[in-house]
Amino acid sequence: MTTPASRRTVLTAALAAAAGGSALSAAGPAAATGIPVPAARPRPLVDNRFWNSYTDWRSGEGAGTRAFAGSRPGLVIGTPAGRTEYADPHTGRTTSWEYARWISPVHRPRVAATEVIASWNARTPAGTWLQTELSGTYSDGSTTPWFVMGRWAAGDGDILRTSVDDQSDGRSSIWTDTFSVDDPASGLRLVAYRLRLTLYRRPGTALTPTVWRVGAMASDVPDRFTVPASTPRVARELAVPRYSQNTHVGQYPEYDNGGEAWCSPTSSQMIVEYWGRRPTPEELAWVNPDFADPQVCHAARHTYDHQYQGCGNWPFNAAYAASYREMNAVVTRLESLGQLESLVAVGIPAITSQSFLKEELTGAGYGTSGHLMTVIGFTPGGDVIANDPASPSNEAVRRVYKRAEWENIWLRTKRYNASGKVASGTGGVCYLFWPERPTAAQRKALAALGVD
Repeated sequence: MTTPASRRTVLTAALAAAAGGSALSAAGPAAATGIPVPAARPRPLVDNRFWNSYTDWRSGEGAGTRAFAGSRPGLVIGTPAGRTEYADPHTGRTTSWEYARWISPVHRPRVAATEVIASWNARTPAGTWLQTELSGTYSDGSTTPWFVMGRWAAGDGDILRTSVDDQSDGRSSIWTDTFSVDDPASGLRLVAYRLRLTLYRRPGTALTPTVWRVGAMASDVPDRFTVPASTPRVARELAVPRYSQNTHVGQYPEYDNGGEAWCSPTSSQMIVEYWGRRPTPEELAWVNPDFADPQVCHAARHTYDHQYQGCGNWPFNAAYAASYREMNAVVTRLESLGQLESLVAVGIPAITSQSFLKEELTGAGYGTSGHLMTVIGFTPGGDVIANDPASPSNEAVRRVYKRAEWENIWLRTKRYNASGKVASGTGGVCYLFWPERPTAAQRKALAALGVD
């Protein structure tokens, strides 16, 4: 359940002065004329843009790629643009690959961003893999280099999936899976970006990755230690399978040893199975038959980031979920608990990321610098019902947490750790998984967030 603090950065922004100015300017005319002035709409904090339609794929710049239409449009290798060598840093092997590239149109998010997280949905059969990169324009007109946001393969027989450390242009850095402006208080923001996909295959074959979705969440969430409690709106509980990460303690040290390190894949597996998908017996044949819930071991292996040395890479978990039949998955941020209630109301659970001291979440029984759990509902009183994998058994996974406490630990961006020092909070990060053919109500709820 612990995410190394050095791999996650704080979202920071100096918005208090600007917010105060807006409030004064809105109040002025009303005081002078007596005419009511509508309250200023809150500035958006999050922007989502995902390319997934035939028109989207055709709108980008392709070099060797081919877009195809149909019920689920996508992108594949057509005629390779060239051949390259890849030296896998984790195996020591250098291998030749044919490749093709696609670059998205420039996207100007409605949020001048301090952080951007990319995610993608793809099928990568044996003998193929892909790389996702981001390049952007800053608010002062300067540009970034191309940053690698992930090297992905669903399996691990060709390359070992990996993030790339030590990427920085002196103004922003990549922290495992997140582009982050180094000094948000300076006012520097990312105001536009493009994504680049590179698809790889064994030379001389007809193999190809198939990409159905690629995009990013851009955000600028203000520094905040506390978040005001909201009013409950939804009472519903979803029937999501329950799995404990702690029943896997000591299993598969090569995938971070089970237990507290497996909160993310355990949560991901719960929702994959909620939507009626799961690994086949053949896919689970490698797991020790003495281990319970082998599908959790499978999820850990297939989300493991060999650079991060853990299973907590956010986009890798989304890509894992989307590797199942007709599944979509993204990493995003939600701006409020109300948005999460709207998803649960239409039958969509979410995996949320939070950090807290033991005394900050009544009933948890532990503290953590980073933990994933699955929100499956809300009580009539508005409290949060979560499948918390940090439980001693599957039967104990369902928890009810106090609304105000849970809302605060999830949405804040600053907190005090056990040593009394200021540490980061995730500011509403979550994974959303849903089927290719959602209900009309589900589609509407997703569209409201910009992730349909």
